[in-house]
Amino acid sequence: MKSNSLSVSCKPEFQEIPMISLYRTVLAFHVIAVISWMAGILYLFRLFVYHAQETESVVKQRFGVMENKLYKIITYPAMWVSLALGTTMIGLQPFLLETHWFRLKVVFVLFLMGVTLWAGNIRHQLQQNRCKISSKAFRFLNEIPTLLMIGIVLLVILKPF
Repeated sequence: MKSNSLSVSCKPEFQEIPMISLYRTVLAFHVIAVISWMAGILYLFRLFVYHAQETESVVKQRFGVMENKLYKIITYPAMWVSLALGTTMIGLQPFLLETHWFRLKVVFVLFLMGVTLWAGNIRHQLQQNRCKISSKAFRFLNEIPTLLMIGIVLLVILKPF
């Protein structure tokens, strides 16, 4: 025999506020763009190491093509998409600007942006055989974006102050 009682769900109904849903969507694409930016900049500096070590002209040209494609197709656009989406997130959650951890994150991001733009300049110098930076120095410089990324991630996750 069937019961005529109403079906009651044990799961609470979840209705997300549209602005929070928009923020989370922007955040998801921001994270994807940042991952692309970081992958590009880290690999670009690794290519610089190999390019600076190389003596054969044909191989140097090949590195130049790889560096150009990586910078123009992935790294540079991903940087601007990351910055645009990050700015959008600030517009959606302006209170972030009042927090100290976020302000320091912005400083780190600006340094990372500077490193990325500088890498674009280095790319030109390498292709014109005008770059005076050694492969050993590039190995050290490769760590700068990594350290900035670690700082940014720690600030975002831990929100220490």
